[in-house]
This record gives sequence, structure tokens and C-alpha cells, in this order.
Amino acid sequence: MKLIRRDCLRLGAAAGAGTLLSGCSRVIHRYTPPTLAKSIALPAGVTEPTVRLINRLSFGPIPGEVERVASMGAAHYIEEQLNPDETEELSLTLRLRGIDAFHEDAIDMRDVREKEVLRQLQQAGLLHAVYSRHQLRERLVDFWGNHFNIYARKGNGVYFKPNDEMNVIRKHALGTFPDLLRASAHSPAMLGYLDNQVNQRGVANENYARELMELHTLGVHGGYTQKDVQEVARCLTGWTIEDRFLHRKGTFRFDESHHDNGTKTVLGVTIPAGGGQQDGEKVLDILAKHPSTAHFIARKLCRYFLGNGDSPWTQKLAEIYLKTNGDIRSMLRPLFLSPEFLNAPPIMKRPLDFMVSALRALNADTDANTALQEHLAHMGQPLYQWPMPDGYPDRTTAWTGSLLARWNFAFALTTGSIKGTTVDLPALMKAAHATTGIEYGDALFALILGEHTETAALQPLRNKLHDHLAQIPPSNGKNNPIMAEVAALLLSCPQFQWR
Repeated sequence: MKLIRRDCLRLGAAAGAGTLLSGCSRVIHRYTPPTLAKSIALPAGVTEPTVRLINRLSFGPIPGEVERVASMGAAHYIEEQLNPDETEELSLTLRLRGIDAFHEDAIDMRDVREKEVLRQLQQAGLLHAVYSRHQLRERLVDFWGNHFNIYARKGNGVYFKPNDEMNVIRKHALGTFPDLLRASAHSPAMLGYLDNQVNQRGVANENYARELMELHTLGVHGGYTQKDVQEVARCLTGWTIEDRFLHRKGTFRFDESHHDNGTKTVLGVTIPAGGGQQDGEKVLDILAKHPSTAHFIARKLCRYFLGNGDSPWTQKLAEIYLKTNGDIRSMLRPLFLSPEFLNAPPIMKRPLDFMVSALRALNADTDANTALQEHLAHMGQPLYQWPMPDGYPDRTTAWTGSLLARWNFAFALTTGSIKGTTVDLPALMKAAHATTGIEYGDALFALILGEHTETAALQPLRNKLHDHLAQIPPSNGKNNPIMAEVAALLLSCPQFQWR
């Protein structure tokens, strides 16, 4: 649903009529800044386990989050994140209401340029990641969005992807894998991206069938053959995208006239002739319940959350998958509560993770518009633009070449050089009760790295920056260049590149 003019008038009353001329989205951005806790100090004692938990389940802590999670305890925090409600921060809700692509169906956006729809789609994705209270869901949106990757710039994909994002990935991120798989298989965005809209009787296109088994379910070593690929493609003939006159275009449609109604055999299971659309539904059921799918999904979850797909937890999660019909919560809960989870080695942040964690750490106020999106593209991860169906890589070696772009982003962020994105360092220092240069430095260490500066890991870095920190004058309510430089250096340091 669009933000209607009445809502804009209500929001803009305090600003005067002139402000409204700049558009609803600007009014929303200006008058819904992110909230900041009155006190953002770290809790006493060792904070590393709490920070690690937050970093693994979320895109990083916002100011005051470490204290909140430490107070409630790990188990309560995990349950909170596993069971999100429908409430969100007002700043996020209102900003999203001003983004048409987050609400409109594909057909309603066809008169808008592809580039603009993609910009809005990326904007909505970034705003969710930065401001959502339900951070585990955002993590899983990232995970499942790459698992069921769709290149939005292929064909009409950019017009179909918003619906896929909302009604496939977001809707089922914490549900069951079979439901998620079925929703993806009926998604016009997926059918168009992997060419199933041209998969017809007699001229079968195997692209979607192959990726459905190799990347979405069984895995490349999951026990299927080329004959299985051909048979699955036959089962999915006629699964296409509605484009008929006087029909709701851009939706899923089963075209009986293009379906191969003969008998098929998939993974040893005979699918009788004459099944129509149910042939494809049966295939999805076979794949979702297959032990290879359980193992493949479990392994990917372990690689994403533990950094190790060969962990003993892969087999444990696969067993839970089979017992619970692929219930995602049931798989993740014991993993998150395990000692192996908190003791797992750090995982390098992909560019999206790095950017969002930096914005969250400094309580940034952003419209997530073109200027911010360009920085993410320079780091190598523009949202919804990975052309291959395997999703953005999660290997550390894939992202080491992005470090210079990360440093450039860090300095641009802290010095106010990104249009539509601001960081109020004096407000952060006030909330941290910091009044001297050294205290400012300690507060920045706590905000960005989540630890007290007297810890053995951070003391050497603090000592190197001591003289620099001492030069920071008392705050006059404006961002100080030295303070901004120190913040950028901490965002660029090795410790912040990992989660």
C-alpha cells in the first residue's frame, strides 16, 4: 500500500507546506530518525560472547543492544528472534510505505522504468536490514534470497522480484522449507529467470529443472541423473507466467495446452499420466522430503551460521529436517543454543553485512537510496544483481578484493559524504556519557567493536590511537574530523570485517 497524501500531510505539518514539495519520501526520512537509547554503555565484564551471538543472528548490534541482550540472556534473545511479531520500528514502517515497489504487484509497475524499480527494490532491502527489529529474519532473507537467487535484470525480472521478495522469501524465511520451495516454484520471478515460461511439451527447457535439483534441493551430489532432470522438466511443462488479455498479468499460470501429460519417473517414483499441474506439485513433494535435500539445506545453514558445512551439526540438522518436515525454526534453535555455535570461528562479512553492520553500529540515519547503493555495488554486492543462480559466494577469498571499497565507504560514512545518509557522532558521545578525547575513543571502540578497550585484544590498537584520540576537542554538537577519522579507522580495522 502506498503512503497516501493524507499521511504525508500529517507527517509534514510541523515542517510547513514548503517541505512537502520535496516529496513524501523525503518528509518521512526527515521526521522519522532512528531512535537512540539514553544510555549506550557496554555491560561490565566480558562482552565478546554476547557480541558474537548478536553478530551471528543479526546484522550487528545497534547502540545499547549489547546491554539489552546481556540483560535478557542468550536463550531469551534467541527465542525473540526465532518468533518475530508483526510490529516494526515506526521509522522503518513509514519509510517502506513510501516505496511503491515494496507494495505494488508486477503489473502496476510496468509503466515505471526498470532502473527505478530496481532502485526501489534495493532501497527496501537495505532499509529492512538496517532498521528491522527482527534481525534473524533479515539474516534469513539474505540466506534464502541467495539460495533461491534471481537476477533481477534478466527479462522482466525486476517487475516480478518485489513480489517474490515479499511473498516467497520474507513470508517463508522462518517457516518450513517445503512451503518456501513450493512458493518459489510458483514465483513468476523464478519461472522467468530460469526460463520455465518457455518449458513446453515437445520442446522442454531443462534450465529450471536442473537448478531446482542442483541448487535448491538435492545438491550436485544428491543422487539424481540427467534422466531425472529431463523427467522433472516434463513435469513442469506448462508452468508459466500469465500474460493473456483480460487476465491478471505477471502471476503464475498453469497452461494445460503446453503440458506433457505422459507418464514420468522421478528419482524412482512413477508419476502417472494425466496429472496436469499435479505432476509438478508431486515433484516438489518428492524433492522436499528427500534425505539429500535435508542434508544439503542443513549443510548450507551450518556454513552460513557456523562457517563450517562439515560440522557434525550438519547431520543433526538434517535429522531434525526430516523429523519436522523441514521446519526452519526447529533446525535453528538447537544450533543457536549449542556451544559449537558460540565457539565457532569468525566468518568474514560479505559487503552487505559489512555495510549494514557499520550503519547499525553508528545509528546511521539513511534513506538507503542511490548514493548508498552505489557504495554497495563498488564493494561487489549490488542487491539482486548476481547473474548466476547460485547466489553471492560465501567464501572469504571471494571478498578480499573489496577491502579498498570498504575503507572508502567507512570514511565516506563517518565524514557525511554519502547523500541521504548521516551519522551523528556527538549524539552518540552524549549517550555514551563521553566528554574527553580519550573517552570519545573508548566509546567508539565500544560502539563499533563491542568490547571494552582494556581487553587484551583491543589494548594494542587503543595504544596506537592514543595520541590521535587525545587531540579530539570537547564536542560542540558538530561532527569532529578527528572523531570521524577514528570511527572510520575502526570500521576499517580487521576486527570489524568478521562476524
